[in-house]
Amino acid sequence: MLQTTITNGLEDRATPVSESLDLGSIFHQYFEIVPAFSSALKDEVFRVRHQVYCEDLKFESMRQDGLETDEHDSNSLHLLMRSVKTGEFIGCTRIVRPRPDDRHYHLPFERTCAKALDRSIIDPAELPRNRIAEVSRLAVVASYRRRKGEANSPVSLADEDSEIGKSRRFPYIPLGLYLGTTELARISGIDTLFVLTERRQAVHFSKLGVKLQIIGEAIEHRGERVPAVMNVTSIIDEMRTIFHSLYHAIAADIQRAVT
Repeated sequence: MLQTTITNGLEDRATPVSESLDLGSIFHQYFEIVPAFSSALKDEVFRVRHQVYCEDLKFESMRQDGLETDEHDSNSLHLLMRSVKTGEFIGCTRIVRPRPDDRHYHLPFERTCAKALDRSIIDPAELPRNRIAEVSRLAVVASYRRRKGEANSPVSLADEDSEIGKSRRFPYIPLGLYLGTTELARISGIDTLFVLTERRQAVHFSKLGVKLQIIGEAIEHRGERVPAVMNVTSIIDEMRTIFHSLYHAIAADIQRAVT
């Protein structure tokens, strides 16, 4: 039977994996998804981002208050991942939404990729603005970016992670953050999510069930990145059976925060 390595930042544990395995129960042994609705939790998001984007990767300048923020945070939904064992917040992401009262506001990728988008595939300008958003600032603290070579990326997937049925590893952290983002988008009435990502990560996430379609040419943005799109309903409806328990466990975390 296939074995997968669940990494909690300190040690690896081998757990049997099959199509019938309850990945949700295993996930909850180690991690919890926490929507950041309060100011205190949003500060935790900004602390994780500062640690990853400012201190580790030097993508952004250091901030005196230790919080990495920008102009898009006020119109964003934020999400955290917490370690059950230590109680520390180890990862985060956000969903940037358009500003309904500002018709001149563009999502970050709409500006960065203005000349790179293939609008014959999809044109964000023609979509209902209240039903679209952009996923960004996905970050995992250094001690949980587990393999050699991942120290220079805010979050990473390796080729073997997407080989379900062959791999000994299962990427609970990045997949958990993306599935959490999907569920938070769903309950917020968002149909379409855009993301600027590495091409190989788009491929890996698609193999894992988070279907990303590349919608333009690569640009230089902290390395080579491509614009991609994912449909929230399609991700949920077309999800492989093996991921159902994981998705439902994450959805339950978010529902508890909402109610």
